[in-house]
Amino acid sequence: MAVSFSPLHFKPSFCFSASPLPKFSCSIRPAVILPGLGNNSGDYDKLRLILQKRYGVPSVVVKVSRIDWLRNAAGLLDPNYWRGTLRPRPVLDWYLNKTDEAIQEAKELAQGEALSLIGHSAGGWLARVYMEEFGISHISMLLTLGTPHLPPPKHLPGVIDQTRGLLNYVDKYCSKPGYNPELKYVCIAGRYIQGARLFSYSDANTIPAAASITNNQPAPELTIANTPTFRARFVGQGYKQVCGESEVWGDGVVPEVSAHLEGAINVSFDGVYHSPVGSDDELRPWVKVGEASFG
Repeated sequence: MAVSFSPLHFKPSFCFSASPLPKFSCSIRPAVILPGLGNNSGDYDKLRLILQKRYGVPSVVVKVSRIDWLRNAAGLLDPNYWRGTLRPRPVLDWYLNKTDEAIQEAKELAQGEALSLIGHSAGGWLARVYMEEFGISHISMLLTLGTPHLPPPKHLPGVIDQTRGLLNYVDKYCSKPGYNPELKYVCIAGRYIQGARLFSYSDANTIPAAASITNNQPAPELTIANTPTFRARFVGQGYKQVCGESEVWGDGVVPEVSAHLEGAINVSFDGVYHSPVGSDDELRPWVKVGEASFG
């Protein structure tokens, strides 16, 4: 199915924490790219090429295939999955080990210098888990693209934690921005579409208006200017599962509010959609966002 995207304006909005920003070296750091859920390494070839040719940033993509993600089904055997208290390990050890292999490869390119991590979607919070478990001595920046950092609110009707507790673990146990002044956090969110409630107040008002029409009265012209589209309602239900709210802006999958972290350098780009699994290069807007982040 073809998907069309609105043009990227590259007029980002920035949100900085009140604390002073740390100082960083201007030397070029090799980058390790962590794929998002369902993506494979090849989805990030163009981003890797742009970073190298245009900015001189060598990068290594964590070697992940689409079928690898089926390993997560092992979590179904863990009672914590059904309780909603699942932990990243051992279910996601396969991803963390592959990340470590990519980082060891990148460290050879770095020749003693620090590395940057670029996490797309779930790859962003998986990068945080990696840093918590494997250490951060060789990492100086984490850049996340459309990553749902915050867990969904508990005990909210109609909201089910899709991660079965994983994001609660990340939020509770993984270090926040500012914990280490030598580690820079940059969180990028997309503003592609605003969600809507499944049933809005305007919908209720249209029913009695239509019922009041009689055979002796001309039918009034009905306006749907303020009626949310089916797509906005559908997207809104997805947003609700992530942040508890449906009428918010986001990239079509992850709400803007969930993709930002307190204390990080938070940036929002207009017209950026959450890259669909298997999209071709023309329909992968995060490539351009990643490019802009290093430009």
